[in-house]
Amino acid sequence: MVGRFAQTLELYGQLSEADRAAIAALPVTVRRFEASEDIVSEGDAPSQCRLLISGLAFRHKTLRDGRRQIMSFYVPGEVCDLEGLLLAMDHSVSALGRAEVGFIPHAAMEKLLDGHPQVARALWRTDLVENAIAREWMVGMGRRTAYARIAHLFCEMYARLDAVGMVEAGRCRFPITQTHLSDSLGLSVVHTNRVLQALRGDGLLSFRGGELIVHDWPGLQAAGEFDPAYLHLRRRVG
Repeated sequence: MVGRFAQTLELYGQLSEADRAAIAALPVTVRRFEASEDIVSEGDAPSQCRLLISGLAFRHKTLRDGRRQIMSFYVPGEVCDLEGLLLAMDHSVSALGRAEVGFIPHAAMEKLLDGHPQVARALWRTDLVENAIAREWMVGMGRRTAYARIAHLFCEMYARLDAVGMVEAGRCRFPITQTHLSDSLGLSVVHTNRVLQALRGDGLLSFRGGELIVHDWPGLQAAGEFDPAYLHLRRRVG
């Protein structure tokens, strides 16, 4: 159940058998979420960490007038509310499609991190990578064209999903809507639709029914000005 957690941590640091055994022994309660359902809400002061087991999730804030900004996505094996160990939540995390989430009591997580420094270091690195992703998104929204922004986001998610074994023959499940894309990249839905058509027309990708198919990985990387170095992944993508 928490096997994905250990696999994800090992993307960012080497774990011992004792580390993996301690992770496997974590007390976990699993809950299922439907699309758009909040996994954790802004203002919450969690007493448990939320580990994404299956499906995808997204981090977001919503303004008083209903406008939403999506700030990042989570893939299986990642903790969705790591900051909740120390702080109240200043944003929400919702399911992108159906998802399974494991709830781990803070006391158990803190004991794991205190007793297993390599686990703590690897988890810290995942948080640093999340910050690197936020910086890359800021650059994209401030300086990249709409075409490059969308291509870059698809590259990023393709690379991250490939790293956790969720890409096969150039295909992966990514149940994002055009509204999600718009809310992620600061674009209108109409503009987003036009860019998606352009990416398809250029033979770079297909995107339908929640499935992303990459036809030309080098071409998509070039279109998005995508360099995966900021993800600090050990696996080569493409």
